[in-house]
Amino acid sequence: MSRSDRDGLARRPWRGTVREYDLFKELTVALVVVGLVIVGLSAIVGSPDEPSVTLKSWAQAQPADFVATATAELGGTSETAGYGPPYNTTADATQTIGAFDLQSFSGVQLPIDTAKDIVITPLTTLNAPPSAALDTWNAASDTEKADWTAAYTDALTNAPDGDPAQVATGDYGPVPVLTDALLTMASQGALDGVLNAQQSFYNADYTRTILFLGDGAYFGDLATAAHLTGDQWGMMNETGNTPGQSWLWLFSFWYQIEPFASAPNADLLVVLLMLVLSVLLTLVPFIPGLRDIPRWIPIHRLIWRDYYKKRAAGRG
Repeated sequence: MSRSDRDGLARRPWRGTVREYDLFKELTVALVVVGLVIVGLSAIVGSPDEPSVTLKSWAQAQPADFVATATAELGGTSETAGYGPPYNTTADATQTIGAFDLQSFSGVQLPIDTAKDIVITPLTTLNAPPSAALDTWNAASDTEKADWTAAYTDALTNAPDGDPAQVATGDYGPVPVLTDALLTMASQGALDGVLNAQQSFYNADYTRTILFLGDGAYFGDLATAAHLTGDQWGMMNETGNTPGQSWLWLFSFWYQIEPFASAPNADLLVVLLMLVLSVLLTLVPFIPGLRDIPRWIPIHRLIWRDYYKKRAAGRG
């Protein structure tokens, strides 16, 4: 068709069906409908916008658990204190396969002395630190510190509701003063900032705060209440935490089945398995048999059926 013929066709009046079309009305209706659907689905199946868990909220909600955990940090009996690499050398690595010790491979890269880093050093930053208690603690031997914290831990266990104010009289050294000062510091919101700012002025490393929270019962109780523990298959994509945790489902899946569920080195096994699966996915185009699965199970033809129908018609 020549250019003059095309121009002639373009100038001819439209003789097909004509109907009124209100673009503004369609846009308005679409926005209203989509908005109602979004609001409705958010109310029914939306993720809760829970406030962040902080040391302040912990200290205010469960002061007894906070004091008990702080005592364990002082005595070196918390889970963090006995974790081993990459935090310390107080325990043998469990994430191993035979002689392959991946947990200890890079050594102690995030050294954490729970008594010093979580309790003692933050208390020294106060305008009015418990100087006498700090001096007594720093001058004591390791045996004395262990005896004090062990005795205070037992006393807290036997106190009504674990209340530090109802602990029986005993030889606890400066431990009650130190833990009470730390509780007050956390309740006022000062401990969060001090604990996270030990590395530098601008800091995005919340390792110490998270480990401290994890050593107590409060954080785990919140997870259980929100159905976020591993055995409950829980996962929350909280507002603001981009990209969220939805991509972690395949990791968490393996922890629910044997042999991973009961393996002491489950973390290492799952990571290695995911690494193998990722490599296999990358090499799919090069693995005979695996790359032929789309031809054997042509699900893509069902999804793109319109395309294949038109292509077949074109060939005919």
